[in-house]
This record gives sequence, structure tokens and C-alpha cells, in this order.
Amino acid sequence: MRAVWAAMAQNAAMPESTITTGVYKLFPSPRNQHREIFLHEVFVPHPYALVDPPSYNPKGKWSLFAAHRLADGRNGQLVTFELEADAERFSSRFVPD
Repeated sequence: MRAVWAAMAQNAAMPESTITTGVYKLFPSPRNQHREIFLHEVFVPHPYALVDPPSYNPKGKWSLFAAHRLADGRNGQLVTFELEADAERFSSRFVPD
């Protein structure tokens, strides 16, 4: 049994490193297709809410992060968008579950 666990540990994907900005400590989502922090940010102060950017039909690129806001210690999620219109659409439509 020990050999099975050792094999599983070797094949397990290593988590991506954190990214610390002047505002957030970020933990990238493994679902991200683009490993970038885009200009237009939306902080969702609900760390366990289901956030599914593709369901908002963005026209540009996006990325999702678990986030820790440094100023007030609040945890949540940060969605960043390449296009401002996508960020506005997400902000106006998102309702936490």
C-alpha cells in the first residue's frame, strides 16, 4: 500500500505558487486558461461562492484567483478580465449562491 501512496504523491500536480501584489495575495485557479492578472479586476468577497466566468460569456480573456486582500485581511475571489465590458457584465450579473 505504501508504494501506491508514493506513486500517487509523485504524480500529483504541484500547486502553482502564490502571487503577491500590492493589494492581494493570490492563488491561481487550476481552471485558468490564461496565467495572467488582467487590468480589470472584480473582487468577490465570498470565498466559497461558485464563480464561473465562462458562464458570463466574456468576449476577452479572464483569470480567476482565490484572494486574500491585504488591506483588511478579507478572503474572497478575484476575477480579472482583459476587457472592461466583461468586468462590468460580470459585476452586474454575479449573485453569490
